[in-house]
Amino acid sequence: MRVLVVEDEPYMAEAIRDGLRLEAIAADLAGDGDTALEMLSVNTYDIAVLDRDVPGTSGDAIAQRIVASGSGMPILMLTAADRLDDKASGFELGADDYLTKPFDLRELVLRLRALDRRRAHNRPPVRQIAGLRLDPFRREVHRDGRYVALTRKQFAVLDVLVAAEGGVVSAEELLERAWDENADPFTNAVRITVSALRKRLGDPWVIATVAGVGYRIDTAAGARGEAGEGG
Repeated sequence: MRVLVVEDEPYMAEAIRDGLRLEAIAADLAGDGDTALEMLSVNTYDIAVLDRDVPGTSGDAIAQRIVASGSGMPILMLTAADRLDDKASGFELGADDYLTKPFDLRELVLRLRALDRRRAHNRPPVRQIAGLRLDPFRREVHRDGRYVALTRKQFAVLDVLVAAEGGVVSAEELLERAWDENADPFTNAVRITVSALRKRLGDPWVIATVAGVGYRIDTAAGARGEAGEGG
């Protein structure tokens, strides 16, 4: 298990990290909200442990970002705010659990393990099509056994296309499902992202353009690739 601990008190953060490591739980530390968001954008975590009152982007805002991303990452809020109203607002923001300071490290470990078990039961299925293997839980993509590194937006677009199982998805639907609600409907972001995604996935192109309609996964691409390798 790998967790991100967002805590601005250095001694407490280091004590949590060292204690979790003794329990075979890897922990990365972020002392402020902006650093936390940066780490979330480049690393994959199983659980986020958030102090609500940190410098920069608040723990509440980070929780909202995690929920909006659709990653399904569990959130444990770790804070001195122990009133019922504080807890209620935390859960409304998307927290899965809430632990108030001061706390016993063993209790934190037990809660993290409980969240991890719950998360394991709710893992979305790995989907495979045309030589692609997409794991929404780990946010990993392989093509013909080769790992393909994708940006979050590229992964989101591919996820929608793969879920359609070869069906055509319009640019408008991709924009609606892979971008946020503030996306400009007249932007060419979809075309640019699909173009970059094709290059990342390699030849033969597995994303086909259906003129005037949208995009789809070319289910014959995998077969063509295998034929090319055999020849």
